[in-house]
Amino acid sequence: MPILTDASVASDWIEPDDVARPVVTYGIASKKIDKIELDMHRHAKGQILLVQHGALSCQVESGLWIVPPRSAVWIPGGALHAIKATGSLEGYSAFVDPDVDARLPKDCCTVSVTPLLRELLFRAANLPIFYEEGAANSRLITVLLDEIAAAAVEDLHLPMPTDPRLRVMADAMMAAPSDRNTLESWAKRSGLSERTLVRLMSRETGMSFARWRQQLGVVLAVQWLAGGASIQRVAADLGYESVPSFVTMFRKTLGTSPGKYMAERHSGRHVST
Repeated sequence: MPILTDASVASDWIEPDDVARPVVTYGIASKKIDKIELDMHRHAKGQILLVQHGALSCQVESGLWIVPPRSAVWIPGGALHAIKATGSLEGYSAFVDPDVDARLPKDCCTVSVTPLLRELLFRAANLPIFYEEGAANSRLITVLLDEIAAAAVEDLHLPMPTDPRLRVMADAMMAAPSDRNTLESWAKRSGLSERTLVRLMSRETGMSFARWRQQLGVVLAVQWLAGGASIQRVAADLGYESVPSFVTMFRKTLGTSPGKYMAERHSGRHVST
């Protein structure tokens, strides 16, 4: 299948669920700076979406996943999801028949991408969409499935509450992440007692209010940094009074500084057309 580019036409896209192959892979190479948004939809096949350059977010009912460069998001077959990307985007998307490998993840997750997995996706994306099965092609697909199943899960997930009051609060916090109001203030705005808010937040997200807000900051920071924003701009937009305090939070959560994190992510671009 040719790599899909800005010059591709609608007829180049074939719905992967209509392709009678265990794995269908597309390459993506877009230099457009406009937002790319796909509204809520689903596929019968599971989907792994690798980002080589740019940043992407995937939202399902239970949470939000951020996909920085050199990571991928796994979306199980049948999961209702929406995808958003800003700026130029390069990567690969492989759709996998859920019946071909029981080891594939059962839930949505962000995974790290090894050089081998990246190369396998690149090779698979250059196969004809109705590739001949058997021999080398089948061996390629088998190894690709092995690498997807073995991919390490990354902590770039923001669980979303389903309680209507908490969901309104969560959406407001996502829309204005620089708002550093206290737990007491958010409880009053949500029509809840502090105790009830704490209990519901823990039950529905598995996190405390403070931990959830910190995770919100992490996933937004990764998304904005991957989109080209400076560390200073991200710190300010998240409401931090100083860059060092933001860097400390980022390092504590992801184990490295924002600068080093993004430098590692931006090395090794691979998509070709």
